[in-house]
Amino acid sequence: MLKVGLTGNIGCGKSTVASMFRELGAYVFDADLIIRGFYEEKGEVYKKVVEAFGSAILDPNGNIDRKKLAQIVFSDREKLRVLEEITHGALYKRLDEEFKKLPQNAIAIVEASLLVEKGTYQNYDKLIVVYAPYQICKERALKAGFLEEDFERRWKHQLPPEEKVKHAHFVVDNSDGLEHTRNQVEKVYQELLNLVR
Repeated sequence: MLKVGLTGNIGCGKSTVASMFRELGAYVFDADLIIRGFYEEKGEVYKKVVEAFGSAILDPNGNIDRKKLAQIVFSDREKLRVLEEITHGALYKRLDEEFKKLPQNAIAIVEASLLVEKGTYQNYDKLIVVYAPYQICKERALKAGFLEEDFERRWKHQLPPEEKVKHAHFVVDNSDGLEHTRNQVEKVYQELLNLVR
C-alpha cells in the first residue's frame, strides 16, 4: 500500500483535487472530516475538547460549534497546540485502523492542511502539494463563506505555498481551471499506480 499525503493552503482547492483522485480509484481520507466525526460521536475526543475549552464552545444542542472553536484556537497558538494534541493522536489511530482494511496495492491519500508545518508529511511515502497563489486562495475562501479576518488568521498559521512545494514529490497547480488541474491529477495518479504495481 502506498500512503500519500495531500496538502495545500486554505482556499487552494485540496478537496477538489482529493475528489478527482477518489474518482480515479484512490482511497481518500479527509482529516478534517474524521475530526469532525469525533466531535459528532461525542466520545473521548469530544469530552477532552470540551474539558479543555469549556462549555462556551457548545451550541444549544450540546454540539461543538466549530466556528467558535476556530475563533479561539486561531487567535492563540497555545490553544491551537492543545486542540491538535487532543485530536491528532485520535486521528492517526483511526487512519491506521482504516489503512488495515485496504487491499495491499491500494493508494491511500490523506487530505490534511498542516502536514508540512507539523512535519507529519514524513509519515507518508509521497507528498502531493496543491498549489494556488495567495490572491486566488483568498478569493476562493471568501466565495466559500469565510470572513476576511478568518481567512487571514488561518493563512498566518500555514507556511506560504511556495515553501510547501519544496517538500512535495508532486505539485498540482490549481490556479488555472479544472481541466488543467484534472490533467495534472491524472498524470500524478498514473505515476502513483506505477509505484504499487
